[in-house]
Amino acid sequence: MPVRSRWLILTIVSSALFLIVIDMTVLYTALPRLTHDLGATATEKLWIVNAYPLVVAGLLPGLGGLGDRFGHKHMFMSGLAVFGIASLAAAFSQTPSLLIAARVGLAVGAAMMMPATLSLIRLTFTDEKERAFAIGIWAAVASGGAALGPVVGGLLLEWFWWGSVFLINVPIVLFALTAGALLLVNKRPAHAHPFDLIGSVQVMVGLVGLVYAIKEASKRDPSWQVAGLVFLIATGVMIAFVRRQRASKSPLIDFSLFSNATFTSGVVAALVASAALIGVELVFSQRLQLVLGLSPLQAGLMILPIPAASFLAGPLTGLALPRLGATTTLASSMALSGLALIAYLLTYQGPSWLWLSALAVMGFGVGAAMTAASGVIMMSASEERAGMAASIQEVSFELGGALGIAILGSLMTALYTRAMIIPEGLAITVADSLDEALLIAERLDPAAAANLTALARAAFDEAFVGVIALAAVLVSCAAIGIWRKTSGIR
Repeated sequence: MPVRSRWLILTIVSSALFLIVIDMTVLYTALPRLTHDLGATATEKLWIVNAYPLVVAGLLPGLGGLGDRFGHKHMFMSGLAVFGIASLAAAFSQTPSLLIAARVGLAVGAAMMMPATLSLIRLTFTDEKERAFAIGIWAAVASGGAALGPVVGGLLLEWFWWGSVFLINVPIVLFALTAGALLLVNKRPAHAHPFDLIGSVQVMVGLVGLVYAIKEASKRDPSWQVAGLVFLIATGVMIAFVRRQRASKSPLIDFSLFSNATFTSGVVAALVASAALIGVELVFSQRLQLVLGLSPLQAGLMILPIPAASFLAGPLTGLALPRLGATTTLASSMALSGLALIAYLLTYQGPSWLWLSALAVMGFGVGAAMTAASGVIMMSASEERAGMAASIQEVSFELGGALGIAILGSLMTALYTRAMIIPEGLAITVADSLDEALLIAERLDPAAAANLTALARAAFDEAFVGVIALAAVLVSCAAIGIWRKTSGIR
């Protein structure tokens, strides 16, 4: 294939990937306004954010296999069309329920496209050095695009209504559809893999059940019976899924790949790094607006060091990976991210340049980790299993994002509701989030409103510290575990 065509294909798939990952976080700066306009509750707000990565993670194993069966171009183009239609539906949603449904539609389109993006790169670039650099670009877009979401949201909300964060997808979809039809080739492997509908349903049920149990447990007055029952059902379904895959001749996920310590380290790095990135950005963007009082645009600009550093890290890591070694890069980049989160925790109330520097270092570490993880996972699979390998890598990324929102977002809610103190004599329902407390304050007299707002913001900050601390612990522990498992492996 001509050199020019290869890089044009990279441009096409990267533009589509940018849409996929940016939709994970583009709502962060829009959430306060969206919550206000639609009257969304704390639970609805979390599902608006979480429905997208959760459904993507559940569908990826099955749809990645379909790419191996029918060709990655067909899956890519079909996914683009679904994504464009769902973007229009999301932009003009009138209720939280309709927006959640539209987000599910976006997830279906994204799950069709995402394995194809990495598989098309894997099949297009045959030179090892070119492929490493191309995967570095892919990883930079994956991590940097997700981090850039709040910035794009802030810019759009400065002049338009919250639906514009979805409407902006449409022209990019039209460009990718036109260019893809002209340049992409639908290459099919010699041996196709059957689609496992039962396995795909099992994954979806297990993941949704797990997140539902986490959310239920984070409420002020949780039903522990419901949370426990749903958790047991989800666990049972996931165990059944693993057994089914191990017994299948054509599994959606070949668990024998996890016997390779390097491959497993790549999956762990992608999972934990994306969980930390997405979860931290969620609570950080909310603090900038709801506690510090910044506008969506100002909040987006404050987040900019994270995606800027992540975009820079991807290509640089892709070029350096053959010399440094994948496992060394994985462990060191995760350690760097963990140290950066600790530094941010120690400086977040200090001068802005200090904690912005810490966030930039975290973004660089995450970008490097995602690049190394992508390279490790994709190089561990044959061409016939490119779709499966891409699915595993992207399930790790999307599932990490979903768990980051579910665990860190739910922890935020749980710590906030336990720290929130309602002033005596104020006969109102206890709010589950700072958004709800600020809505209630709008209906009070100035003195009572100021008192409630101050208490709610203090509770939010207390919960914020706990969330950042947990993220730092998770990333640091992952770095240590990867180093111990892969010590001596280049």
